[in-house]
Amino acid sequence: MRLTKFGHACVRIEQDGTTVVIDPGMFTDAEALTGADAVLITHEHMDHFVEDRLRAAAEAHPGLRIWTNSAVAGQLDGLGARVTVVGEGDAFDINGLGVSVHGEWHAVIHPDIPRVGNIGFLLDGKLFHPGDALTLPPHPVETLLLPIAAPWSKVSELIDYVREAAPQRAVAIHEAVLSDVGQLVHGRLLGDGGPGTGAQFHQPSPGEQLDLG
Repeated sequence: MRLTKFGHACVRIEQDGTTVVIDPGMFTDAEALTGADAVLITHEHMDHFVEDRLRAAAEAHPGLRIWTNSAVAGQLDGLGARVTVVGEGDAFDINGLGVSVHGEWHAVIHPDIPRVGNIGFLLDGKLFHPGDALTLPPHPVETLLLPIAAPWSKVSELIDYVREAAPQRAVAIHEAVLSDVGQLVHGRLLGDGGPGTGAQFHQPSPGEQLDLG
């Protein structure tokens, strides 16, 4: 399994000839979708989902399939059976790559701000993208994609989340709201300079690849 980090919350996963893109939002270069077999969208916020861009990708790649929640699917009318609505407890297969769905709600930003639905995706039982929530995967995973900065999060919660999820490695995503200095600070606290999470911490730059084994 190979991971390519794209802007913000987006990653591209390649395994055995299958390419899956997760959360190609407004801070992600559209090239992330080129040649993808499938797109997984965790929720409707613009930093994770851009309707026009996804429609353009679907038009350019007739075989592209999309799995997401009902709110996002409702904005993709006209794509028919190419869009599949999934939720907590569902499982499906993308060309032999198994995917299961976990979680229901976006993290609370403020009690006065309505919550939206949010689902996380577990790929091949070993890589978990939680979207915008600190949803625990159903078992310890090899790779946890960790949203390191958001209006709803703080570092202490992230440290405890990684400890409880118990992955082998945590890979930083969702960093666009941080300055370069902020990314360094978060990286230090979540990595070797912090109190420890029990996981290796990786902070890849956009375009950087990680071979996950």
